[in-house]
Amino acid sequence: MKRVIYIIAFVLLTAFLPRAYAQTLTLDSCLAMAQRNNADIRTSLLEIERAREVKKQVFTKYFPQMRVSALGYYAADPLIRFGINDVQSNDMREILQALYELVAEAGSDVRNEVSLMKRGGSAMAMVAQPLFAGGRIVTGNRLADIGIEAAELQAKVQIRDILESVESTFYLVVGLQEKETTVSAALDLIDSLDRTVQSALANGLVTKSDALQVQLKRNEIVAQRQQLTSGIRLSKRLLCSQIGIAYSDSLAFVASEMMELPPLRYTFATTGDSLRPEVRLLSLALEAERLNKRMTLGETLPQLTLIGSAFYGNVIKQDPSANAVVLLSLSVPISAWWETAYRLRQHDIRIHETAIKQEHLNGMMSIEEEKAYSDMVDAYMLIRSDSSALDIAAENYRIANLNYTAGVCTLSEVLQAHALLLQAQNAITDRRTSYIMARRRLADLQSKQF
Repeated sequence: MKRVIYIIAFVLLTAFLPRAYAQTLTLDSCLAMAQRNNADIRTSLLEIERAREVKKQVFTKYFPQMRVSALGYYAADPLIRFGINDVQSNDMREILQALYELVAEAGSDVRNEVSLMKRGGSAMAMVAQPLFAGGRIVTGNRLADIGIEAAELQAKVQIRDILESVESTFYLVVGLQEKETTVSAALDLIDSLDRTVQSALANGLVTKSDALQVQLKRNEIVAQRQQLTSGIRLSKRLLCSQIGIAYSDSLAFVASEMMELPPLRYTFATTGDSLRPEVRLLSLALEAERLNKRMTLGETLPQLTLIGSAFYGNVIKQDPSANAVVLLSLSVPISAWWETAYRLRQHDIRIHETAIKQEHLNGMMSIEEEKAYSDMVDAYMLIRSDSSALDIAAENYRIANLNYTAGVCTLSEVLQAHALLLQAQNAITDRRTSYIMARRRLADLQSKQF
């Protein structure tokens, strides 16, 4: 008896524990998880950090560039040798030879040749401070600022697109769940009808064909529910991947705004008032191209650099010595002017192309905003229309069921009315999902929070 009690308790625990530990996620919680965990969002944020490091790298060009080097050598034979025999003048060579012999007879240790650079070493430090580089340092610093802002805008676009994808998948899951509930309710109606038909068949009131029609309809609905179950599972797995969490069968996604809401009022922004990141990105691209043109022009301008160098060592002499040199370098790239003229024309063409894209994008943004508003209004009107159609389908099924019970209509008419009711219920679910997504999309456009 105790063993039976333990088995029953285990079965009850395994049946109710998943529900007790089920995690319920709303749209807001899914969006928050996506912002924290999504791999593409995290990568876009790293791109901002990379752009900031580039800015720091460019800033170092304002400061002197220092280089320290050291040299040491040892030669098997001296690199420089010069003796009496190397003197070209015969008279001078004879005089030096006579002097060498006199000194040698006096007992002095004097060699008849001089050798240099047998071994030695040196250390050198050089500092170069650019005084004028054609404006490229200042321009490069400005380009780095544009790179940071562009990376931030790209991250906003990436986050916005990913969150829209998460929202779309979320409502796909919710819509499929509602359809599964609807199909399950339809299956309950068919089961109730099947019991009625089976009872009537046992009493000889209907034919076997009627019972088979109900069974076929039931099999069709069971197949629909199985398809919905598979679709819900795959959609949940996709949503979990988008928000960066592990999939679990205990996860439940619940929409808190599937009720019918009135359409938003929307005032269309003018071209100059658009705060969409795409518009600003093109403006930055236009500005960056102009700065790149200035960088190219700076390559043809004179380059003025102040150079300081300090030396210590014994590269030639045996005794080490120190010295310092200050140089002022002026470089004028004359031969690059011809090539640069063509490069400047290429920049002008790119600037013109970017300006055309910017004008085109402004028009497309306006069309997109108007379309979002139209989609919301159309979806709202279709909800009201489909709600009326659902009421009619429900009443039609109720009447058909009563007429069949009274023997006024056939079973085929009841099944047809039931199919129309199921179709209307699924249609209203699709309309509500489309309306909520259109409304949220328009709210994003209206608030300009991208």
